[in-house]
Formats: sequence, structure tokens, C-alpha cells
Amino acid sequence: MKFHFIWVGKTKDPNWRALQEDYLQRLSHFVKCSVTEIKDKAAHETVDTEGERILAKVNQSGFICALDLKGRSMGSRKLAAQVSEWQVSGLKEITFVIGGAEGLSSAVVERADFSLSLSFLTFTHDMSRVILLEQLYRAFTIIKGYPYQK
Repeated sequence: MKFHFIWVGKTKDPNWRALQEDYLQRLSHFVKCSVTEIKDKAAHETVDTEGERILAKVNQSGFICALDLKGRSMGSRKLAAQVSEWQVSGLKEITFVIGGAEGLSSAVVERADFSLSLSFLTFTHDMSRVILLEQLYRAFTIIKGYPYQK
């Protein structure tokens, strides 16, 4: 299985970048990972323009999980069960999409096969990326029975 992450903007803060790279490295023990950073929308552009850039980078036949406030909220064990279900169903690639400051365009949300909410709280983009990566890593440690999740 492969995880592809598409998110808007770059992680500029070196501390968040280090955490992001750490969890990508940990996660790579379980799945292949790749990251595509999409350019932030300019002041004169709309969220739909940003959405078009995202959809241009998506494998059109692939499975997409959109990170969205209106998505399904679940605990770590439930997320682990969901990841396990995706594995068993034979999905070869899952693309996780994190939108820009204004969220995801309706076109991206409609294209998504699954919507996930990290929290009802608002996080910075840097935090959201690290939280997603950490939770996916935690999901695999739960699936494999490793002690990390305790």
C-alpha cells in the first residue's frame, strides 16, 4: 500500500518540518509515502482554483481521503480499524488531501471517497500535517500490536 499526501503550502517552520519528516520516516516502515505540496492560492484566486491544482495532482482512479471539518471524526483505534479495512479491501494507494486556509473546494470534497475530521478544533496547517502523520503511524502500531500507542 502507498500513502500520497497532498497539501497546500510548504511547512516553513523547521520544528514542524522536523516532526513531519520524523513521522513520514516512521510511517515508511509500514507503507510507501510521498508528499506533493500545492502552491497557496494568490489573493486574487478562489478556493476553486486551489482545488483545481489539487485535483490535477490526484490519481484520478485512486482513493482519496479528504481532511475536512465535516468529515468523520474517529478515535485512534477506529482509525486503525479503517486503515486495516482499506488494506484488506486491496487499495493500492490512498491520497490524503489537506486544503488551504479556506478549506477544500466543493469539487475536491465531492471527488473524495472518504472524509476525515482530525478534530472540531482548528489547527494550523503545520500542526494538521503532523497530527495526520502521527495518527496514521499510531494506526499501524495498533494494527501490528506495537507498544507505541499505549
